[in-house]
Amino acid sequence: MAKQPIRRKKATRKIHKKRKDNRLLRRYVILGILVVALLGTGFYLKEKIAFYYALYFDQFTHKKLHNTERETSRINRILGENANKTFGIDISHYQRKDDIKWDSLSIGNRTIPIEFVVLRATMGDRSADRNFDEFWTLAKKHNLIRGAYHFYRADEDPVVQANNFLENVKLEEGDLPPILDIEKIPKRKSNEKLIEDLKTWCRIVEKTYGAKPIIYTYYHYYKDYLKGEFDDYPLWLANYNDVPAPAPEGIEWNFWQFTENGIVYGINSKVDVDLYNGGLWSLKRLTLDK
Repeated sequence: MAKQPIRRKKATRKIHKKRKDNRLLRRYVILGILVVALLGTGFYLKEKIAFYYALYFDQFTHKKLHNTERETSRINRILGENANKTFGIDISHYQRKDDIKWDSLSIGNRTIPIEFVVLRATMGDRSADRNFDEFWTLAKKHNLIRGAYHFYRADEDPVVQANNFLENVKLEEGDLPPILDIEKIPKRKSNEKLIEDLKTWCRIVEKTYGAKPIIYTYYHYYKDYLKGEFDDYPLWLANYNDVPAPAPEGIEWNFWQFTENGIVYGINSKVDVDLYNGGLWSLKRLTLDK
């Protein structure tokens, strides 16, 4: 058999090499496409798994809470008669962190949104609520108007108590003015000294924030001890009796805590529910504007 010329053999080898290179290239391209597809599928599956996990396992389950028929009727009547008002809640460490779903807070069979939340910040001259910092941050994250209150201990030093509040609470623009919660009668001081001390607390805190503190107390406590002493301060009254007006005759109130048995969608325990005696824009005008 006649031998092929050397030039023809070289040309044939080049053709085979080119075909081999093309096959390898195609394999690498296909392999690359498969890798990208697998990565994409993995990411997609991961997202789908996360979605369904959140859907089925991370859902908030609202506990079935109940009130007496009388309290239920009373609350519903207050809600209906004050539908043009603004509603809120006040909470503290008595509410567990995992018992609150902040983006779902509502009342009245979920027809009335919660617009403001008031948080216990400090108590007496040293104590602070252990959930305050986290709740304070979450309330802002969910666009709720925030308020912080100090639980006043009647026999302790008002200056130290004011400093305790100021050290733990940093109010911002859009927050409610500082709130003073006074419920107890002193055991070692006169009633006159109590009024003097409360005004000292208010004066120190007002100087810091440039706004008069809101006074929170019960109906009868205000009537018996505070009436006439804090008339130019915003007033938040707690009164769980039947409607109408929660305040003593001739006294204007800004907030009314009308139940301590509030059933709020998004919270798995009963809470104090409040209404502001005005609309949302009116409430915003009461907030700090520094």
